[in-house]
Amino acid sequence: MPSTHKKDKPWDTDDIDKWKVEPFKPSDNAGGTFAEESSFAVLFPKYREVYLKEAWSGITKALQQIGIACTLDLIEGCMTVKTTRKTWDPAAILKARDLIKLLARSVPAPQALRILQDDVACDIIKIRNLVRNKEKFVKRRQRILGPNGQTLKALELLTQTYILVQGNTVSALGPYKGLKEVRRVVEDCMANIHPIYQIKELMIKRELAKDPELAHENWERFLPNYKKRSLSKRKVPYKVTDKSKKVYTPFPPPQEKSKVDLQIEAGEYHIGKEAKKRIAQEERMEQQKAKQEEKKRQREQDFIAPEENTSERKKKKRKTKSEE
Repeated sequence: MPSTHKKDKPWDTDDIDKWKVEPFKPSDNAGGTFAEESSFAVLFPKYREVYLKEAWSGITKALQQIGIACTLDLIEGCMTVKTTRKTWDPAAILKARDLIKLLARSVPAPQALRILQDDVACDIIKIRNLVRNKEKFVKRRQRILGPNGQTLKALELLTQTYILVQGNTVSALGPYKGLKEVRRVVEDCMANIHPIYQIKELMIKRELAKDPELAHENWERFLPNYKKRSLSKRKVPYKVTDKSKKVYTPFPPPQEKSKVDLQIEAGEYHIGKEAKKRIAQEERMEQQKAKQEEKKRQREQDFIAPEENTSERKKKKRKTKSEE
């Protein structure tokens, strides 16, 4: 049987965007109300109480439009969202859950309310467990911000996201493609790779995307390839063994002589302790005398007058007389 899926479809034209996500409307929900109630609760820190109390009226109005009920419990420090009989979007409760998560992570309410849009998502990246040392963690977290927050601003512009570095997490809000890039940059920064390298790469990709001729080509040749410059911290051994190939012999090497054997050969084994001390002291005195004489020779060299070239002077004088 011949395949039918390869036939030309007259309704499938080039001006149709197949990847476009159509907004979900109340008319799309054919099933009606939900069978059960879904709810999510999130705790928030003490210092967020005042801000949440002021902004809660605006949050309530925004959630009422999609049929979600919300409560703020200041005694227990908890935010709760739940579905109602008026909820028509099944994904609305998940968006509301992300909204209260962002509010608890100190994201401003106007920015956090963007999560209710269909083309906006959020990602909360936990960064504390990526670095063990506290000092290294603080330094690498500061790298994400950059001097006067410039690195963070550049990252926001390139990825079209909103990023907030707060405590042990990084909260990002924006399109899915931008969130993927933000997560990569943050995790690489915690792995001691500076964000400036990824920012340069994103800037090049942004310019390449503007050229329609390069749309279906590989961009690897345009992207920078950075090599690691950090040297190995392995310590070189003091005595380096010779690992060159030697002639194989079936016989083992001769046994090294012990300290006693060496003393017997030198004739020091049967000498008493006092005699050994005297011999060692005499050797020390001889070494000291040799060093003293060498230092004296070096000092005397400073007082020796350098040799003067008298022949050159005479020649010069003769030249001046002949010229006159």
